[in-house]
Amino acid sequence: MERLRIEPLTAEAFRPFGDLIDVLGAPTKLINAGLCGRHHDLARLSFDDEGRAGISLFEAQARALPYVLDLVERHPLGSQAFLPLDGVPFLVCVAEDAGGVPVRVRAFLTAPGQGVNILRNVWHGVLAPIGAPGRYAVVDRIGPGANLEEYPLPVPLRVEG
Repeated sequence: MERLRIEPLTAEAFRPFGDLIDVLGAPTKLINAGLCGRHHDLARLSFDDEGRAGISLFEAQARALPYVLDLVERHPLGSQAFLPLDGVPFLVCVAEDAGGVPVRVRAFLTAPGQGVNILRNVWHGVLAPIGAPGRYAVVDRIGPGANLEEYPLPVPLRVEG
């Protein structure tokens, strides 16, 4: 089993795979008579013409580090955004694609309250809250068609902090 080290999660480091969703800096604009700050348009949501955006609630079982990553998946027809409801950090493993095969896997750990949007067709691990169960609002594609591809890793990775 190979080792994979967790990297710091920054918008720049994650950009090839998606978007870091976080309240950073001042709000983009104030709304509701100045009583609410809006951090506007934080994710590059993308869906094919036959799908639409939907909001689902996920309940994920707790995982621990070190974590064994043995399966990745991707969604060719739409992006997938994960917004934590409980503030539980979660592991985000992503990989580049080389002819339909995931390569150069990277691992990130969110801070409490951070979310991510994973772009269409990006290989990623399953939802893995670390240390406690987590609930998530997930914005992804709802519609016909095969929007899930899974790839068992021939050599599992041991993800470490």
